[in-house]
Amino acid sequence: MNFRPLSILPAALLSLLSLLCAGTALAAETTAAAQLQHWSAQAGAPGNASKGQAFFNARHGGEWSCASCHGMPPTAQGKHANTGKVIAPLAPAFNAKAFTDSAKVDKWFKRNCNDVLSRECSAAEKADVLAYLNGLK
Repeated sequence: MNFRPLSILPAALLSLLSLLCAGTALAAETTAAAQLQHWSAQAGAPGNASKGQAFFNARHGGEWSCASCHGMPPTAQGKHANTGKVIAPLAPAFNAKAFTDSAKVDKWFKRNCNDVLSRECSAAEKADVLAYLNGLK
């Protein structure tokens, strides 16, 4: 019997690793519509564009609103209120890259909600804002 399992193992591991890495890369890719679906499902209700617009423009008791940096409406370049850094348009119809990377969506929601609210946004708040942004044409 000429069975050599160890010679097969590296090739099998390499194949498995390639599949896992490809799956990870694909999992990060998303769309603004998929993000809206995700957060609506997390909230247990569809996002509400009217609530999202009100949320986006409100200061929530703090110094900044979402609109402070992203503009109103967020269809053109914005500018960070503190640093002056240019920010690409937030509305997906005006920025093809908006909300296309799940990790970045999570990172920026966490950071920006903390800046505006001094806490993380709820799933319903994220769904509402996404409903508003996805509706801008």
